[in-house]
Amino acid sequence: MTRLWQKISENILAPSQLNGGQILDMLTPAGRGMELRRHAASVIMARVQLIAGLFAILVPLCAIVDVLVFEVDTATILVGLRLLSALIFIALAWPRELSLTRPYAQAMSALLILLLVPSLFHLISAETLAAASQTETQRLVVQLYTYLPTVVLGGLAIFPLTALEALLLALPVIGLSLYGTTLNGQALELAQYGGTLWFMLMMLGVAMFSGMSQCHYMATLVVKAMHDPLTGALTRRSGEEALGLLFRLGQMSGKPLTLAFIDLDRFKSINDGFGHEAGDQCLRSLAENVGQALRRGDLLVRWGGEEFVAILPDTPPENVGPLLQRLRDAGLGKRPDGAPMTASIGIASSREADLGSWENMVQRADLRMYEAKQRGRDSVVWADDRWQPMAQLSLAASAG
Repeated sequence: MTRLWQKISENILAPSQLNGGQILDMLTPAGRGMELRRHAASVIMARVQLIAGLFAILVPLCAIVDVLVFEVDTATILVGLRLLSALIFIALAWPRELSLTRPYAQAMSALLILLLVPSLFHLISAETLAAASQTETQRLVVQLYTYLPTVVLGGLAIFPLTALEALLLALPVIGLSLYGTTLNGQALELAQYGGTLWFMLMMLGVAMFSGMSQCHYMATLVVKAMHDPLTGALTRRSGEEALGLLFRLGQMSGKPLTLAFIDLDRFKSINDGFGHEAGDQCLRSLAENVGQALRRGDLLVRWGGEEFVAILPDTPPENVGPLLQRLRDAGLGKRPDGAPMTASIGIASSREADLGSWENMVQRADLRMYEAKQRGRDSVVWADDRWQPMAQLSLAASAG
């Protein structure tokens, strides 16, 4: 059994091996981080818009079949439903920006509407089609219409969805299909409709497996692209994207955003005296210790070389003291000669006057970091331009 699971992981769920946390992430979206949810939302929305655009063209074109096969009254109803469906598809396909605050909810709502339109078309037209199925050709077309919900379930396979999401999206489709059958006064007999229901569940199973595989593949690629391979911190590009988003959200909500620009002191002497491998180890140690001091919602970005930026959402600058206190107490790691590593830190806040943009906030934090370095290193310059050695840091002083 273990060997079978290894084969599945290697050949189907590539490019990485699965662990318990990743399996849970494939079953439910609860554990997704902000960046992964936003990336998934952009993928889902892009595919919804593409499919909706195609349907906006194909659905009205198929009215030719209705006109040729059915009587005028029936064809008129079907053509009207097709035009209404096309209008909804056009609205879904219309270019729009993802919501800053709830992008994933926006994408999932658009996907649900996309799935419900064919199902509602089948439900509304069921009674009309049942009364119009007189000839063999009409009965054939009516039978083809009954497969719309099954086709919809199969369409779920192209979206990166967890198992729970695919199931929840499929339930309204299956429910509408079964309800449409009862509208004609027919009982839901297992012998007659069991095969159709089984086929729908099989399509749902395929869609769930495909969506879960896409979730795992997407998460693997996103994590690799977002994180620096040496330190595990976010790359500068990912950090800039996250910082831009958090800055705009902070402006909308009025919540503060604070940056801590961290530069490892005398890093060049480590590379020159002990080699780049020792320097890399110091950078890994720094990132690990800073990451442990951060809260769950904070972000650590490797800005370049030995420079790191800690992004602290919903944090006024006077509350950064506990973070620096934890860093001072735990230490940043050891230099190759056994001496403790130190860093110069500059603080900037979104509440500063005449800030304007997140780029200016980074620039101010960077300048304050250089001031801390010029005034003796192993110190911090706060957002009010107050200088303080790390050795003198205390919660009371940092709140002043």
